[in-house]
Amino acid sequence: MPVVNRIADYAEEMKAWRRHLHQIPELALDLPKTAAFVAERLREFGVDELHEGIAQTGMVAIINGQGEGPTIGLRADMDALPIPEETGADYTSGHAGNMHACGHDGHTAMLLGAAKYLAETRNFKGRVALIFQPAEEAIGGARIMVEEGIMERFDIGEVYALHNAPGLPEGHFLTTPGALMAATDEFRIHIKGVGGHAAMPHETRDPVMAACGMAQAIQTIVSRNHHALQDLVVSVTQIHTGTTDNVVPDTAYINGTVRSFDPAVQKMVMRRMKEIVAGQAASYGVEAELDYEAGYPATFNDSEKTAFAVEVAREISGAGNVEAEGGREMGAEDFAYMLQVRPGSYLFLGQGESAGLHHPKYDFNDDIAPVGASFFARLVERAQPLGG
Repeated sequence: MPVVNRIADYAEEMKAWRRHLHQIPELALDLPKTAAFVAERLREFGVDELHEGIAQTGMVAIINGQGEGPTIGLRADMDALPIPEETGADYTSGHAGNMHACGHDGHTAMLLGAAKYLAETRNFKGRVALIFQPAEEAIGGARIMVEEGIMERFDIGEVYALHNAPGLPEGHFLTTPGALMAATDEFRIHIKGVGGHAAMPHETRDPVMAACGMAQAIQTIVSRNHHALQDLVVSVTQIHTGTTDNVVPDTAYINGTVRSFDPAVQKMVMRRMKEIVAGQAASYGVEAELDYEAGYPATFNDSEKTAFAVEVAREISGAGNVEAEGGREMGAEDFAYMLQVRPGSYLFLGQGESAGLHHPKYDFNDDIAPVGASFFARLVERAQPLGG
């Protein structure tokens, strides 16, 4: 079964919705215009319940099927990024400095398309909970929605989400059972030395050299403390210090990210980083403070639910256009919080060749919206069939 014909009829509507959302990009939890637009569409479709104000601007819409049955959750993220847009599109961002550089406008349009179809046809039993989530790019809106009890409140038994994928062929699905995306941690190191004249370094305690020593030593966590066959990334991404050529500064700052899958590996990195920072600080005669912040957990797909999602994807795009064992990657996703409390699956949907995610020239491919909406709709109809 290819794209659902009725959903194909919505293609121009979904494009219009998406391009409107593209013009009003909002950040984190503060999505008043986006949320208002989504809520207005859902009311037009005739959803049975609309619960707003979850995680500030998130919402859950309920559509009842025909007869008793479980509740399946479908999630779309709605927030944008603080990136100035460079697409040149005639529907470019109207909020200077913000843009939908990750396709969340498209994700929202796809779930709205599925919502319209499901509210119209109701060819399923039980209920579907449509989760429109803020703050995927920062803060972790999924975590907040889970902590505010959406799974229990709406009796959601399983949950699914899609993300567009530049470079993956248009309409092609990719996922994998088990670990799919990494946990993401952030570290910040504040170094305090004693500054002075660069011509008299013996009178200083140089934080620049300490920062260089720490940055180099941190890289040995992967190369010397970690099993080579396990996935781990430790990247120093910022070093800030100094003002001019002839002054040794008082302070330095280091920032970076850690990506891992195994909690034991994550704990090892935390331990070694504390030891390295303390040891290097003593070696260079400076003071150093490590701020290590554990971020989004690893995204783990339930094997059974992923096998089911793959079957649905093959219905929509054809067996040859679905990679069921696509491997894992070191990016991160806050949908992991939902998968920690309910079984489900996260899949990538190819949008063809385009600028990469988080790039100022990125733009969502509207042609894949009917594919994603059809996937969501058939997922519900297959999971909770009438007469099943």
